[in-house]
Amino acid sequence: MKNGCLHNSSFLILLFSFNPMLPPAAAFLPEITFQTSRASGPGGQNVNKVESRVELRWHLLDSQVLTETQKALIVEKLAGQLTADGLLLLTAQDDRSQLRNKEIVLARFHELLLRSLRRPKPRKATKPSKGAVRKRLEGKKIQGEKKANRRRLE
Repeated sequence: MKNGCLHNSSFLILLFSFNPMLPPAAAFLPEITFQTSRASGPGGQNVNKVESRVELRWHLLDSQVLTETQKALIVEKLAGQLTADGLLLLTAQDDRSQLRNKEIVLARFHELLLRSLRRPKPRKATKPSKGAVRKRLEGKKIQGEKKANRRRLE
C-alpha cells in the first residue's frame, strides 16, 4: 500500500473506465504517492489509533503521461488547487476504512482530471424571433402606458 502501490479491486477497474481524453488510470499510478494520517471527526477509539485519512499527491508538471497541451489546460483550469510547484493535493477522510478512502480520493482525482480536460461547447450566437421581439416591445409599450397613467394631470 505504501509508495503508490494500489490494491487491485474491481471498484477501481470500473472506476477508471476508458476515456479518449485521458490515458488509462493505471498509467498515473506510478506518478501518484499516497500519505496516510489520522482522520479528524467522529469515530470513537478508532479515530485515535488508525490512520484512515488518505492524501493523494501528484506532480502535474513532472507527469510523463500527459501531453504538454493537456498539462497547460489542467494548469489553467486547476490554478487555485495546485501548489506553486505544480503539485496537486487531494484528501479523503469520509470513511473509516483506509482502503475505501484511497478509492474515494482516486475517484476524485480522476473526475477532476476529466473535468479539467473537458472543453466547453462553443456557444452559437442566436437572434430572437420576430414574434418574440414584437411581444417584448408590446409589453414595454403597455408598461410605459401604465406608468404614464400614474402621472398627475395638469
